[in-house]
Amino acid sequence: MAPAPANTLGYKPPDGGWGWMVVIGAHISIGFAYSTPKVLSIFFKAIQEDLGASYSEIAWISSIMLAAMYAGGPVSSVLVDRFGSRPIVMLGGLMCGVSMVIASFGTSIAYIYFFIGIIGGSGLCLNLNASLTIISKYFLVRRPLANGLAMAGSPVFLCVVAPLNQYLLDRFGWRGSLFILGALMLNCCVAGALMRPVALPPRRRDSRASLKTVEEQRSGSNTEPEGSCVKKAKKFINLSLFKNRGFVFYLIGNMLYIFGAYAPIVFLPVYAVSQGLDNYSAAYLLSIMGFVDMFVRPCTGLLANSKWIRPRIQYFFSFAMVFNGVCHLLCPLLNTHAFLVAYAVFFGVGFGMVFALIFECLMDLMGSQCFPSAVGLVTIIECFPMLLGPPAAGFLVDLSDDHKYLFLLMCGSVIVAAGLFLFVANLYNYHMLDKEKAQKDQEQQKLRTSENQEQQKLRTSENQEQQVSTAEGEREEHAAESVTKQTGTKDDNEAQA
Repeated sequence: MAPAPANTLGYKPPDGGWGWMVVIGAHISIGFAYSTPKVLSIFFKAIQEDLGASYSEIAWISSIMLAAMYAGGPVSSVLVDRFGSRPIVMLGGLMCGVSMVIASFGTSIAYIYFFIGIIGGSGLCLNLNASLTIISKYFLVRRPLANGLAMAGSPVFLCVVAPLNQYLLDRFGWRGSLFILGALMLNCCVAGALMRPVALPPRRRDSRASLKTVEEQRSGSNTEPEGSCVKKAKKFINLSLFKNRGFVFYLIGNMLYIFGAYAPIVFLPVYAVSQGLDNYSAAYLLSIMGFVDMFVRPCTGLLANSKWIRPRIQYFFSFAMVFNGVCHLLCPLLNTHAFLVAYAVFFGVGFGMVFALIFECLMDLMGSQCFPSAVGLVTIIECFPMLLGPPAAGFLVDLSDDHKYLFLLMCGSVIVAAGLFLFVANLYNYHMLDKEKAQKDQEQQKLRTSENQEQQKLRTSENQEQQVSTAEGEREEHAAESVTKQTGTKDDNEAQA
């Protein structure tokens, strides 16, 4: 059983108040961060025909964007620690909007890779990490609910933007659609403005000087030693986290999951069209998935916050992965509109459950204090499966000219294996934690027993010394009394004489 969440922030989080406004801002920024690489698949067919690209080449757009979003985690964590979440989210929104506008003038696939993939993905990275970090500072007891509501931004935006992109594509083409999408993404700057720092309790006046010194050290003033930048880098790329057994298990399971998680979303509209659906019906499959996901995430947050699930949240996370993978395994058997709608519904349930829990489980393992460095390290490592997953799926489609192998091999099997691995690994991890705790308690008991024995010996020796000194005193008293008696007898004899 997992331990209860601990407060390692050094202050009591408000667990409400302005924190709910922060959740709204995080809802918007996370919504754009996670939905944009998915809804871009609406434009892939048009871009493919215009620029003459293959399935694997066109899939690199979303892959590079997702990889940049994940790989920039440590840099984003350093910037958030230095400047706070508010300016970083605003900068990320500006980068996303400008990159989409510039990409609308692209004439080659490499041009799209650079502006949408690298520049846009880096902006999404700033939005994502800053939003997650500030939620962990505003909430503790209600953190699963807050995370669920914030992460619900992804399905909400997916539900709305997917049909909007299809409409824009029909009216303005893919270039005009990217231009308008870039303008919409500037709303992340507004979302960032809501993320004001946590208002800490007032401190005594006599501590202002010391607090100022601490703030200067944290802000990187000129008085810092030359190695301070290296220390900050080590803080956010903390390789000592690999000594944590639970963190390593979490990382392996997530890498397997991420490798197969996004390929179904990228290729679902194309697969639906190949099964005879029209373009709008194919786009609405993403909307259906997003609509279901929109309700599943906050419900999962509420369920995860319950007294029955919270101590077992890692097992709940494993179950969500297995459920998601089974949905993909069944997809090739579904070739009608009604069945594909049912697949989109269950896909939304499984996907929403996983992503409502994915960062909460990391917080549960590492604590709020270690979360920024942990999430930075996780995101930079996960960029590799994120980068390779969709292009590998596209290569599989190019090779076999059939989408069923994508769902069977690339998605379903890999994701089910990830969930089963995490379930077994968590069983082992908690067993070892209980065993280590029992050994530690036993060692402490032995230490207390040895201390008690030493104290007993000390008291025994003190008692013996006291008895010896008492006996010597008694002997001296007896000797004094005998001398007194002898003296008295001698005096009496002399008096009689």
